[in-house]
Amino acid sequence: MKAVIQRVSHAQVSIKAEIVAKIDMGLLVLLGVAAEDEESDASELADKICGLRIFSDVEGKMNLSIKDVGGSMLIVSQFTLLADTRRGRRPSFIGAAAPSDAIPLYERFIQFVDSQGIPTATGQFGADMAVQLVNDGPVTLILESRGGGFNKAGMQEKRGNRMTRAPGELVVVQAGSGTGQDCDDVSASRKVVHE
Repeated sequence: MKAVIQRVSHAQVSIKAEIVAKIDMGLLVLLGVAAEDEESDASELADKICGLRIFSDVEGKMNLSIKDVGGSMLIVSQFTLLADTRRGRRPSFIGAAAPSDAIPLYERFIQFVDSQGIPTATGQFGADMAVQLVNDGPVTLILESRGGGFNKAGMQEKRGNRMTRAPGELVVVQAGSGTGQDCDDVSASRKVVHE
């Protein structure tokens, strides 16, 4: 499961020029469900997003969660987040869950957010939607659950020469020569720090 989270002062979704959902201060969450996702992915990702401290406190530091500030969450399904663009110019969406599998997990994600006492608004799964927002900051984060391309050990699969990380890990990469040459060939040391 993959989510793009944007801190907003206002966001709304329209279908056929009719506003179907809107929020003021809070989070806009674009949510993609992967083929291998399970209910645990929905609950863990919802819990993580609800607890993210990305709202400013009285000192102007990002230190408060959406719950702390009494914000709302607009949740919009977006299978295109699972696009694979490694080959050619036309994205492949084979990694996205079929609607019969994705809809229940999308709905469970919404239920998990609701259960945390956060007011929610949603788009319509599978509809052609127009999403408008005022990004506050701007603050935009991308999160993935363990099901979103991660193997059983919790480590994301290495793809090509890119180094990737598992959820809850901070990866510090120190590149080789420092000359800026061969940046694609990352032969770097890897230090993993768990949150």
